[in-house]
Amino acid sequence: MPEAVDAVEMQTALVRLRRTSGLPVVFGGLLSDARHARIAELNGAQTSALRGLVISAGSGLGGKAIALSRPCAVTDYAASRHISHEYDAAVAAEGLRSVVAVPVVVRRAVRGVLYGALRMPVTLGDRTFDAVVAAARDVEQSLAVRDSARQLLAAGRERVSDPDAVPGAWEDVREAHRDLRALVPRVVDPVLREELLEVCGRLASASGARAPAAREVRLAPREVDVVACVAAGATNAAAAERLGLRPETVKGYLRSAMRKLGAHTRLEAVVAARRAGLLP
Repeated sequence: MPEAVDAVEMQTALVRLRRTSGLPVVFGGLLSDARHARIAELNGAQTSALRGLVISAGSGLGGKAIALSRPCAVTDYAASRHISHEYDAAVAAEGLRSVVAVPVVVRRAVRGVLYGALRMPVTLGDRTFDAVVAAARDVEQSLAVRDSARQLLAAGRERVSDPDAVPGAWEDVREAHRDLRALVPRVVDPVLREELLEVCGRLASASGARAPAAREVRLAPREVDVVACVAAGATNAAAAERLGLRPETVKGYLRSAMRKLGAHTRLEAVVAARRAGLLP
């Protein structure tokens, strides 16, 4: 996986973590293979001692968290008898004492490690500990979304190449379009988001030129998302769950889309959206 893409999720989580937890130093990195993580993202560090440090599974606090696939913490890093001390020099150079390390786990596989630290030997409170765990969970969700997006992008590009080649493939095209659009708002990385939107546009226009009688219609992105769900037979409640919206919000988007499309029923809205080239 491209480390530069995944790093966006780590950067975002660290900025949020430092702001919400009050921890003076937060840092982390992603695994380059099954046993090694490289510290690439730091926030609040006063030196470059930690940057680029390669953490091996089982070594130090972060390596212990990777090996056990669970959070680990020490009150005084240098004096702790519960971890190995391969990285003491870098930790001491940054002046860190109390440290917590939380693995980033996606589908049971450790993908990275996230740290929070103080420059004094005090026990981290539950609130601070929970904030670091929550930040790691944010990274996990973002990486899971990115993985799904990449898989759907590959499938979408394959399906858009020749949707008439396989009987019933149009339903696959429509499903891919719907799934991709549902993922777009959850993707942090702007480059990946643009890729998703580009493939969505290609899927929507895969049936060829818009119908000659179709008028120019512009729907907001969320209006397209809702109509795509309706096209798949989803109720307002089901569309809300899929899109992470409230049912009332879905109802509002659908009402607005129907007005713009000149439709009086849900079916008319779907037909009009397809004629306008907004849905495949």
